[in-house]
Amino acid sequence: METMENKMKLFGENAFTDKNLKKRVPKDVFKEFKLSQTGEVELSLASAEVIANALKDWAIKRGATHYSHWFQPLTELTAEKHDSFLDPSSDEEIIYRFSGKSLIKGEPDASSFPNGGLRSTFEARGYTVWDTSSPPFIKENKNGATLYIPTAFISYNGEALDKKVPLLRSMSAVNKHALRILRALGNTTAKNVVCTLGVEQEYFLIKREFFEKREDLLLTGRTLFGAPAPKGQELNDHYFGKIKEKVINFMSDLDAELWTVGISSKTRHNEVAPNQFEIASLFSLANQASDQNQVIMETIEKVALRHDLVALLHEKPFAGVNGSGKHNNWSLATDDGENLLEPGYSPERNLQFLLFLSAVIEAVDRYYPLLRVTTASATNDHRLGGHEAPPAIISVFLGDPLTSALEFVALNKDSLREAIENLEMGIESLPKLPLDSGDRNRTSPFAFTGNKFEFRMPGSSSTPATTAASINIIVSKVLSEYADKLENSNDIEKAVISIITDAYKKHNRIIFNGDGYSEEWHKEAEKRGLSNIIAASDSLSTFLDEEITQICEEMKILSRTELESRYNAYAERYVTQLSIESKTLIEIANKDIIPAAIKYANILADNIEKTSKIYTGMTTVQEDLLKVVLENITVIKTGITCLESKLFELNKINSISEQLAFAHDEFLKGLNDLREPCDTLEKIIDRNIWPMPTYKDLLFFL
Repeated sequence: METMENKMKLFGENAFTDKNLKKRVPKDVFKEFKLSQTGEVELSLASAEVIANALKDWAIKRGATHYSHWFQPLTELTAEKHDSFLDPSSDEEIIYRFSGKSLIKGEPDASSFPNGGLRSTFEARGYTVWDTSSPPFIKENKNGATLYIPTAFISYNGEALDKKVPLLRSMSAVNKHALRILRALGNTTAKNVVCTLGVEQEYFLIKREFFEKREDLLLTGRTLFGAPAPKGQELNDHYFGKIKEKVINFMSDLDAELWTVGISSKTRHNEVAPNQFEIASLFSLANQASDQNQVIMETIEKVALRHDLVALLHEKPFAGVNGSGKHNNWSLATDDGENLLEPGYSPERNLQFLLFLSAVIEAVDRYYPLLRVTTASATNDHRLGGHEAPPAIISVFLGDPLTSALEFVALNKDSLREAIENLEMGIESLPKLPLDSGDRNRTSPFAFTGNKFEFRMPGSSSTPATTAASINIIVSKVLSEYADKLENSNDIEKAVISIITDAYKKHNRIIFNGDGYSEEWHKEAEKRGLSNIIAASDSLSTFLDEEITQICEEMKILSRTELESRYNAYAERYVTQLSIESKTLIEIANKDIIPAAIKYANILADNIEKTSKIYTGMTTVQEDLLKVVLENITVIKTGITCLESKLFELNKINSISEQLAFAHDEFLKGLNDLREPCDTLEKIIDRNIWPMPTYKDLLFFL
């Protein structure tokens, strides 16, 4: 207890926060730095030199020998290159160097990362640029420490090569247009509007020794075969249940390590599936929250290994039990502490709230394919649409009270028009809006939960930056249109009510407060004209959609070329992932499952031969069992041949869009067809012969 208390006292000791910087640099430098965070000024090289020196001294005192520009390329991983602070002089004196230029900009090889055609193989230059609003931090290892500087990653020509640049651009767009609205409404105090994010991270833990015996988990992150255990999650005895001692020890170490870099793990608990867990951090700026989530994922994996465990961040590592999501809780707030998506106690405040709420509703209805594509991946496809995660149909949950309030405004427009000169009548007639506008709907992909929207579709391995950017893009577009109307109006109150009314009447089809799992909703959604884009392979084409391209360019967040690059990069990743899964299952089937089945068949054959000599006609059971084993070996060989032929066919297809469709149609079917006989054999082969840990081992032993 005392040890953990001491660790809590060390919160943020390895994070170079604004508080740390303020103590170490002159006031004018710190002021310039703060202004640069909001884009009001560009950080001068002279100030950067002062900051870099302070940062270097702080990091070296904490044991750092190297620094790294840390960024998020177009993969689900982070990237880093370490440079040493050490610079030996000619007289053999050790000098520590770190310049302002080194702090602000790095130059990794841009052609070595997925870029979707933005860079040619012979064009290596790319730049990492310091994100000044995300604090540098130190990662410790057994033999030292490294200073990590959160950065954006751009090409020589300024194109976004990562997932952070679009987020930062989108945050700027939201700020610009939300402020326009606040000014029109008479708010003169707020200087900035920021989007905030709170991320819930789900994951599985399994014994390390079991992981190392599962080639499919090692190479693909999920089990490509595995018969269900006798017990799964049917008893609902794991969710919020007692945390095992081995797990709580892991969680405590995880918390302690996250605390040192200033990440507050707010909650931790058992999730629904066996050996599934969740960690959630406090809300922060969207770019900071995204960076922190990347650190959380890396730290989960690192700390798990210390406890002889392996953390699985794949969306669906096990068939038949709940997969893992990453709920993104998004909101808007002013720099003076006002949450723009929180109902108020005054009619005027509620009108402002309903205006911003309407903007989100309209944005989701008009541009929901952009939200869907940010959740589209080969890994998340296994999770979405089941009775464990939101359906692929995007809808907005508001709850009945809030829906009724919007409906009230819309339906009473005519009566309000008569009393518009005395608008107080109309405003005061608005009902008081509760903070919790309804029971939480776990089936809704995009649910309002009091003062924020919870986007439940993102997968556990995804990057929050992409999700937050997509929400910001569509919301900033609608906010810009609302701002135009308000700025050109002579009667702001009347204009606000008109906007809310029109938004509800035109876009209420996206509002659904019922069971998203039900067949009735699927039919109703189709009637409303809402798409059910089940497969990532179908969703990825959104990056090429002309309407999406126009709003991304209009908001100055992503160009046509940058969007095309994302389509190419993500489509290639999708195809590659399914190809790797196919090759992995082929290898396991050939080298592990078939040999085990043949060994068991030989045992059965020997038993039949010996038993028949002694007990004539007493081998029926063994013979039936042998027949099943041999038949499934044949089915497996057929499945292997089929998958191999599909891999060969893929190599003949040049178009990435055709490869994408082919991989979805052929590889997924081939994997499922091959899995079935493998699972059948696992159910009947002696456990002493079966070469790999089973679902029972993986899900119930730690």
